[in-house]
Amino acid sequence: MSDGSGPESLFTYGTLQLPDVQLDTFGRRVEGEEDALPGHRLEWIDVGDERVAQLSGLNEHPILRRTDDPRDRVFGRVLTLTPEELDAADEYEVALYRRTSVVLASGRRAWVYVAV
Repeated sequence: MSDGSGPESLFTYGTLQLPDVQLDTFGRRVEGEEDALPGHRLEWIDVGDERVAQLSGLNEHPILRRTDDPRDRVFGRVLTLTPEELDAADEYEVALYRRTSVVLASGRRAWVYVAV
């Protein structure tokens, strides 16, 4: 859960960038700013959740794995969300993901969903 103290930054690299997913999850479209997360790579997993798969249109979703290899880098967007919207993102993400705080290539600190 968020700390409730104000706007939250969330680094997205997959389905949370899709307009339909954002509208369903946040009730609005969120543009965000481009950024990258070094030391991680993308893999694909079966989400195992029919509602999430229907909403995104994908049975398999990307998931981050930490590698600590500086050559590995995942590109995405940073969304600025309210604490309530961040809680909604927690509800959207299935149990295969956990939210953690990271420092992005830009130096910005943000939340991101990674493999459990």
